[in-house]
Amino acid sequence: MSELFDISGKTALVTGGSRGIGLMIARGLVQAGARVIVSSRKGDDVRAAAHLLSEHGECEAIVGDVSRPEGAAALAAETHERFQALDILVNNAGVVWGAPLEEFPAAGWDKVMHTNVEGVFHLTIALLPALRAAAEVDDPARVINIGSIDGLRTPAMENYSYSASKAAVHMLTRHLAKRLAADHITVNAIAPGPFESKMMAFVLENPETREAVEQEVPLGRIGRGDDVAGLTQFLASRAGAYITGAVIALDGGITGCN
Repeated sequence: MSELFDISGKTALVTGGSRGIGLMIARGLVQAGARVIVSSRKGDDVRAAAHLLSEHGECEAIVGDVSRPEGAAALAAETHERFQALDILVNNAGVVWGAPLEEFPAAGWDKVMHTNVEGVFHLTIALLPALRAAAEVDDPARVINIGSIDGLRTPAMENYSYSASKAAVHMLTRHLAKRLAADHITVNAIAPGPFESKMMAFVLENPETREAVEQEVPLGRIGRGDDVAGLTQFLASRAGAYITGAVIALDGGITGCN
């Protein structure tokens, strides 16, 4: 059975891999024996993350900004220089913006959409040659997009562009999955609930609001690194080879039980 979940030796790129859920995923992949590149806009942060993860296995850093088509193309080109064949692409890079409805700025809409939706699209397309080079009938290449439960339900917070962007990521996941299935590339999305991250820090660092969030979760706790790392490894392994076009809520039961 262990062979079903084996990803040792596979190549992977994790965008937004210097912190939060991206770092959790990258750590899990490295510890499972994958050869991992982490990418982020902030050079010092992503190099520090790669150095930390290198203590557990093989990890490199690339500074890249997927919010612009030319930035996504540059990241894809540098990735392809290091990995001629790419087994796993994790599109995790994302930003959030919150503001009252009538004060929500155009910049808060554009920045989120450029990064969260267009970044996923442009980077995936730019990396198709490397993904196709890795793809096999019995062991497809994998694209794993990080969505959010805010794209599955109406959030309480006024993060209009973020929730819209994540709903778009979920539909883009399905659309790409249909188009790329013939190329033996699976495309799935993980829709996390509350996890320890910079995006959630303003809520989780306050004991009262943290408790309120935990009470909303049927399983009664905040998500942990091994939760998202485990699901990612499943989707990237032989065990997940027959799944494509799925949007999997990783939220302790928030969307499924309420």
